[in-house]
Amino acid sequence: MNIAATSQIITESIEKARKQSPVSSAHVTLLAASKTQPVEVIKQAIEAGIINFGENRVQETQEKWMVLRREYPNIKLHLIGTLQTNKVKQALLMFDVIQTLDRESLAEAIAEIRDSGLAIQEKKFYIQVNTGKELQKSGVFPEKADEFIAFCRRLELPVVGLMCVPPADQPPAPHFALLREIALRNNLSELSMGMSNDYEVAIRMGSSCVRLGTALFGERG
Repeated sequence: MNIAATSQIITESIEKARKQSPVSSAHVTLLAASKTQPVEVIKQAIEAGIINFGENRVQETQEKWMVLRREYPNIKLHLIGTLQTNKVKQALLMFDVIQTLDRESLAEAIAEIRDSGLAIQEKKFYIQVNTGKELQKSGVFPEKADEFIAFCRRLELPVVGLMCVPPADQPPAPHFALLREIALRNNLSELSMGMSNDYEVAIRMGSSCVRLGTALFGERG
Protein backbone atom coordinates (compact mmCIF):
# COMPACT_ATOMS: atom_id res chain seq x y z
CA MET A 1 0.00 0.00 0.00
CA ASN A 2 1.17 3.49 -0.88
CA ILE A 3 0.77 5.19 2.48
CA ALA A 4 1.49 8.67 1.14
CA ALA A 5 -1.26 8.41 -1.47
CA THR A 6 -3.65 6.78 0.99
CA SER A 7 -3.09 9.44 3.65
CA GLN A 8 -3.79 12.14 1.08
CA ILE A 9 -7.10 10.49 0.17
CA ILE A 10 -8.00 10.13 3.86
CA THR A 11 -7.10 13.75 4.57
CA GLU A 12 -9.39 14.87 1.77
CA SER A 13 -12.23 12.67 3.05
CA ILE A 14 -11.73 14.03 6.58
CA GLU A 15 -12.02 17.60 5.31
CA LYS A 16 -15.08 16.74 3.22
CA ALA A 17 -16.82 15.16 6.21
CA ARG A 18 -15.82 18.07 8.41
CA LYS A 19 -17.58 20.50 6.09
CA GLN A 20 -20.79 18.46 6.01
CA SER A 21 -21.99 19.18 9.54
CA PRO A 22 -22.53 22.29 11.65
CA VAL A 23 -21.26 20.45 14.74
CA SER A 24 -17.97 19.31 13.17
CA SER A 25 -14.76 20.23 14.94
CA ALA A 26 -12.72 23.07 13.48
CA HIS A 27 -9.75 20.71 13.24
CA VAL A 28 -9.53 16.93 13.06
CA THR A 29 -6.34 15.07 13.98
CA LEU A 30 -5.47 12.01 11.92
CA LEU A 31 -4.09 9.54 14.45
CA ALA A 32 -2.31 6.59 12.82
CA ALA A 33 -3.07 3.48 14.88
CA SER A 34 0.39 2.00 14.45
CA LYS A 35 0.06 -0.86 16.95
CA THR A 36 1.71 -4.02 15.53
CA GLN A 37 3.07 -2.08 12.55
CA PRO A 38 6.81 -2.51 11.89
CA VAL A 39 9.23 0.40 12.03
CA GLU A 40 9.71 0.57 8.26
CA VAL A 41 5.97 1.03 7.71
CA ILE A 42 5.77 3.67 10.42
CA LYS A 43 8.60 5.54 8.74
CA GLN A 44 6.59 5.62 5.52
CA ALA A 45 3.70 7.21 7.40
CA ILE A 46 6.00 9.79 8.98
CA GLU A 47 7.51 10.64 5.61
CA ALA A 48 3.93 11.08 4.33
CA GLY A 49 3.48 13.86 6.89
CA ILE A 50 1.67 12.08 9.72
CA ILE A 51 2.87 13.16 13.15
CA ASN A 52 0.33 11.57 15.53
CA PHE A 53 0.59 7.85 16.25
CA GLY A 54 -1.38 5.58 18.55
CA GLU A 55 0.00 2.54 20.32
CA ASN A 56 -1.65 -0.04 22.58
CA ARG A 57 1.15 -1.37 24.75
CA VAL A 58 3.87 0.35 26.74
CA GLN A 59 6.54 -2.29 26.12
CA GLU A 60 5.96 -2.48 22.37
CA THR A 61 6.07 1.29 22.18
CA GLN A 62 9.40 1.42 23.99
CA GLU A 63 10.89 -1.11 21.60
CA LYS A 64 9.69 0.60 18.44
CA TRP A 65 9.85 4.28 19.26
CA MET A 66 13.00 4.79 21.32
CA VAL A 67 15.08 5.34 18.19
CA LEU A 68 12.28 6.69 16.01
CA ARG A 69 11.55 9.59 18.37
CA ARG A 70 15.17 10.67 18.32
CA GLU A 71 15.08 10.60 14.53
CA TYR A 72 11.69 12.34 14.34
CA PRO A 73 11.41 14.58 17.42
CA ASN A 74 8.14 16.23 16.36
CA ILE A 75 6.16 12.98 16.64
CA LYS A 76 3.29 12.86 19.15
CA LEU A 77 2.54 9.49 20.72
CA HIS A 78 -0.94 8.58 21.99
CA LEU A 79 -1.71 5.63 24.23
CA ILE A 80 -4.94 4.08 22.93
CA GLY A 81 -4.75 0.80 24.85
CA THR A 82 -5.54 0.02 28.47
CA LEU A 83 -2.97 1.39 30.92
CA GLN A 84 -2.03 -0.74 33.93
CA THR A 85 -1.37 1.21 37.09
CA ASN A 86 2.08 -0.36 37.50
CA LYS A 87 3.16 1.10 34.14
CA VAL A 88 1.97 4.66 34.71
CA LYS A 89 5.42 6.20 35.09
CA GLN A 90 6.73 4.48 31.95
CA ALA A 91 3.69 5.65 30.02
CA LEU A 92 3.97 9.24 31.23
CA LEU A 93 7.62 9.37 30.20
CA MET A 94 6.82 8.05 26.74
CA PHE A 95 3.39 9.27 25.64
CA ASP A 96 2.24 12.80 24.94
CA VAL A 97 -1.43 11.85 25.17
CA ILE A 98 -3.17 9.19 27.27
CA GLN A 99 -6.56 8.44 25.71
CA THR A 100 -7.61 5.66 28.07
CA LEU A 101 -8.04 7.18 31.52
CA ASP A 102 -10.91 5.06 32.83
CA ARG A 103 -10.85 4.45 36.59
CA GLU A 104 -10.13 6.16 39.87
CA SER A 105 -7.15 3.98 40.76
CA LEU A 106 -5.45 4.97 37.49
CA ALA A 107 -6.20 8.66 38.01
CA GLU A 108 -4.77 8.46 41.54
CA ALA A 109 -1.64 6.67 40.28
CA ILE A 110 -1.07 9.43 37.70
CA ALA A 111 -1.53 12.12 40.34
CA GLU A 112 0.87 10.31 42.68
CA ILE A 113 3.58 10.15 40.00
CA ARG A 114 3.04 13.84 39.26
CA ASP A 115 3.27 14.74 42.93
CA SER A 116 6.54 12.83 43.20
CA GLY A 117 8.05 15.32 40.75
CA LEU A 118 7.26 14.16 37.21
CA ALA A 119 5.87 17.11 35.23
CA ILE A 120 2.70 16.28 33.32
CA GLN A 121 1.35 19.74 32.55
CA GLU A 122 2.27 19.31 28.87
CA LYS A 123 0.45 15.98 28.68
CA LYS A 124 -3.14 15.55 27.53
CA PHE A 125 -5.64 13.07 28.94
CA TYR A 126 -8.86 11.73 27.50
CA ILE A 127 -11.37 9.82 29.61
CA GLN A 128 -12.50 6.62 27.95
CA VAL A 129 -16.27 6.15 28.10
CA ASN A 130 -17.73 2.68 27.55
CA THR A 131 -20.79 3.96 25.69
CA GLY A 132 -22.08 0.44 24.98
CA LYS A 133 -21.53 -0.70 28.58
CA GLU A 134 -19.70 -3.78 27.27
CA LEU A 135 -18.25 -5.78 30.14
CA GLN A 136 -15.26 -6.96 28.08
CA LYS A 137 -14.20 -3.39 27.29
CA SER A 138 -12.51 -0.74 29.36
CA GLY A 139 -14.07 2.63 30.04
CA VAL A 140 -16.31 4.32 32.56
CA PHE A 141 -20.04 3.77 32.00
CA PRO A 142 -21.92 6.83 30.68
CA GLU A 143 -23.95 7.34 33.84
CA LYS A 144 -20.70 7.50 35.85
CA ALA A 145 -18.83 9.79 33.44
CA ASP A 146 -19.76 13.13 35.02
CA GLU A 147 -18.70 11.90 38.44
CA PHE A 148 -15.39 10.56 37.13
CA ILE A 149 -14.63 13.74 35.22
CA ALA A 150 -15.19 15.71 38.42
CA PHE A 151 -12.92 13.30 40.30
CA CYS A 152 -10.10 13.81 37.78
CA ARG A 153 -10.54 17.56 37.97
CA ARG A 154 -10.23 17.48 41.75
CA LEU A 155 -6.91 15.72 41.20
CA GLU A 156 -6.00 18.54 38.78
CA LEU A 157 -5.28 16.18 35.90
CA PRO A 158 -5.16 17.90 32.49
CA VAL A 159 -8.23 16.17 31.01
CA VAL A 160 -9.07 17.69 27.61
CA GLY A 161 -11.65 15.32 26.16
CA LEU A 162 -13.38 11.96 25.87
CA MET A 163 -12.76 8.79 23.87
CA CYS A 164 -15.00 5.86 22.96
CA VAL A 165 -15.06 2.61 20.98
CA PRO A 166 -18.68 1.82 20.02
CA PRO A 167 -19.88 -1.81 19.97
CA ALA A 168 -18.98 -3.49 16.68
CA ASP A 169 -22.51 -4.82 16.18
CA GLN A 170 -24.33 -1.51 16.64
CA PRO A 171 -24.64 1.68 14.56
CA PRO A 172 -21.94 4.05 15.84
CA ALA A 173 -23.85 7.33 15.49
CA PRO A 174 -25.87 7.07 18.75
CA HIS A 175 -22.66 6.34 20.66
CA PHE A 176 -20.90 9.32 19.11
CA ALA A 177 -23.89 11.51 19.97
CA LEU A 178 -23.83 10.30 23.56
CA LEU A 179 -20.11 11.01 23.92
CA ARG A 180 -20.56 14.50 22.48
CA GLU A 181 -23.41 15.18 24.89
CA ILE A 182 -21.26 14.19 27.88
CA ALA A 183 -18.40 16.36 26.62
CA LEU A 184 -20.62 19.40 26.08
CA ARG A 185 -22.13 19.38 29.54
CA ASN A 186 -18.68 18.98 31.10
CA ASN A 187 -17.06 21.69 28.96
CA LEU A 188 -14.59 19.32 27.28
CA SER A 189 -13.52 20.34 23.79
CA GLU A 190 -11.84 17.20 22.41
CA LEU A 191 -13.54 14.03 21.16
CA SER A 192 -11.53 11.00 20.08
CA MET A 193 -14.06 8.91 18.19
CA GLY A 194 -14.13 7.18 14.85
CA MET A 195 -11.97 4.42 13.42
CA SER A 196 -11.41 3.03 9.93
CA ASN A 197 -15.01 1.91 9.32
CA ASP A 198 -16.85 4.90 10.76
CA TYR A 199 -14.54 7.90 10.94
CA GLU A 200 -16.52 10.03 8.48
CA VAL A 201 -19.67 9.57 10.59
CA ALA A 202 -17.68 10.46 13.70
CA ILE A 203 -16.32 13.64 12.13
CA ARG A 204 -19.79 14.79 11.12
CA MET A 205 -20.81 14.30 14.76
CA GLY A 206 -17.98 16.37 16.20
CA SER A 207 -14.91 14.16 16.44
CA SER A 208 -11.63 16.04 16.75
CA CYS A 209 -9.43 12.92 16.51
CA VAL A 210 -9.92 9.81 14.38
CA ARG A 211 -7.89 6.66 15.06
CA LEU A 212 -7.13 4.92 11.77
CA GLY A 213 -5.33 1.62 11.34
CA THR A 214 -6.67 -0.50 8.49
CA ALA A 215 -7.78 2.50 6.42
CA LEU A 216 -4.24 3.83 6.46
CA PHE A 217 -2.02 0.74 6.61
CA GLY A 218 -4.25 -1.87 4.97
CA GLU A 219 -5.35 -5.22 6.33
CA ARG A 220 -2.85 -7.01 8.51
CA GLY A 221 -1.22 -9.93 6.79
